[in-house]
Amino acid sequence: MRLGMIIDYSGGFAETVELLQEYERNGLDLVAMPEAYSFDAVSQLGYIAAKTERLELMSAIFQIYTRTPSLTAMTAAGLDFVSDGRFTLGLGASGPQVIEGFHGVKYDAPLGRTREVIEICRQVWKRQPVEFEGRYYDVPLTKDKGGSGLGKPLKIINHPVRSEIPISVAALGPKNVALVAELADGWQPLFFHPGKVDRAWGAPLEEGFAKRDAALGELDIQLQIAFHLGEPSPEALQAIRNQLALYVGGMGARDKNFYNQLACRYGYEAEAKEIQDLYLSGRKAEAAAAVPDDLVEAVTLLGDEDAIRRQVAEFHAAGVRTFLLNPLAATDEDRVAQVRRLSEIVTEVTA
Repeated sequence: MRLGMIIDYSGGFAETVELLQEYERNGLDLVAMPEAYSFDAVSQLGYIAAKTERLELMSAIFQIYTRTPSLTAMTAAGLDFVSDGRFTLGLGASGPQVIEGFHGVKYDAPLGRTREVIEICRQVWKRQPVEFEGRYYDVPLTKDKGGSGLGKPLKIINHPVRSEIPISVAALGPKNVALVAELADGWQPLFFHPGKVDRAWGAPLEEGFAKRDAALGELDIQLQIAFHLGEPSPEALQAIRNQLALYVGGMGARDKNFYNQLACRYGYEAEAKEIQDLYLSGRKAEAAAAVPDDLVEAVTLLGDEDAIRRQVAEFHAAGVRTFLLNPLAATDEDRVAQVRRLSEIVTEVTA
């Protein structure tokens, strides 16, 4: 198992980057940079590439609607170049609230678009002239489809460091997860319950794996997760509850909330409805209080060493191979020390 870290895009970026070499010496393998409706992730990943030598880098995630497929491929090849082959392209559809509400782009066909983006990216990295006729993207755009008629297939000018840059996809819905199992190197689920993987995703994973190219190897489940060794502060626990309430209760319209649907697939139908009803009526504190304790425990790494050891074993048995940590310790020194101890525990458990 690898240990990674999600960099907080809302603050503390420079301070965290200055500590990355210390984290690396204490067991950190990977750094992931989010891109929501925040600063772009590309500039920050380039900065991290210049400040580090061995840490792997990943986008978590680039939204498929906000760049053309070819620009996504160019960006990934550029980040792989400046990091000397350390980049993983993390992709995801995000949701209508961000794509339509912030970017003004229609949120449609996330499944089909994700497949086509992956296929075009892999053409670009192999320096093939990009010729793709899909349902959502046509490259080059021909005259009979509204183009000028002057376009011709082009290949990327530079020689990418790698012709096969790893692709990781954030997905929650059954059809999206089946696509990930078929095509991607990695999978970024959110609020992953190790004891209910089969209930939530068993059939889609089986469907995707049946079509998977053996050359892709094992699917690397890369899990964003809150982490604290020992008893977390009440404020930290409340922040976790607030986040779960936001996603389950308020991330999207009542009938288009992917996280609420996931909670239902886990078996929390009544709780998910209550959280959503409270959140959408403006009673956010009550919504957070309604988040089940066992759900909080299942989707986090919190507790003493015995509890962490048990949780690591459960996640590993469920297929998790990379933790993308959100350390909750109060000081830099404590966060580094806790990452070091977690690295030791992971080695013990997975030996």
